[in-house]
Amino acid sequence: MSSNTDYLEVIDEIQAITPENTITPTMPVDVFVQEAEDLYHWCQDDEVALTGAGLDWMNVDKLPVRAGACREAQSRWIKERNTRQHDEQAWKDQSPLAFDLRDRLLHAFRYAFRNDEGLLSRVEDIALGDSNSDMVQDLNDLSVLGKANLDLLAAIGFDAALLDEAALTSDEMGDLLGATNGERKKDSEAMNIRDKAFTHLKAPMDEIRNCGKYVFWKNPDRLEGYMSAYFKRKNIQTEKVEPKVEA
Repeated sequence: MSSNTDYLEVIDEIQAITPENTITPTMPVDVFVQEAEDLYHWCQDDEVALTGAGLDWMNVDKLPVRAGACREAQSRWIKERNTRQHDEQAWKDQSPLAFDLRDRLLHAFRYAFRNDEGLLSRVEDIALGDSNSDMVQDLNDLSVLGKANLDLLAAIGFDAALLDEAALTSDEMGDLLGATNGERKKDSEAMNIRDKAFTHLKAPMDEIRNCGKYVFWKNPDRLEGYMSAYFKRKNIQTEKVEPKVEA
């Protein structure tokens, strides 16, 4: 089956895992999934010994689907994260220009409407607030206000095309801001599902490994398959880095 099919098969079980029981991945998820698949094949020859020590073989049977589901959850999280990063970079690149356009319009409007207290007050109301959402709304408000008073703006040599640019920029930046905020929420949801999928897969793996370590504690050749190769390599690297303390 495909990873997506595996994911759909057990997504209800994954989502049912409570936050307090969810484990944050302690190693790269792609490595973890591969270790699960390796473990599945490794323990096939030890079924009699493992079940004889009390292992429920269903833990082994669960590994392929749960591994596929975990891989799919990881892929979905990476996709959402990359989309968010793309949108955030686009906002970072484009928002300074949008803020500058708003400031240019406010500057021109204050001068053009200097003799009309009502219009000037409206401009100052629009100028209140400097958040991202304020800027998006301000550009549209300024476009509408400017188009309603083209004669006063023409009198100071204002380029009326900037009003259409403001409306278009407001629309584009609003969509981008919404996508950025939306992807941030999706990313959090996708990450939670990924963590739960990790937890979902880790449970049977722990059962199998613990049983394997118990049964083969005197058989290093078979015991090796029930150890995490990732953490074994990590421990070796740590030992090489840590200085020896002389007695």
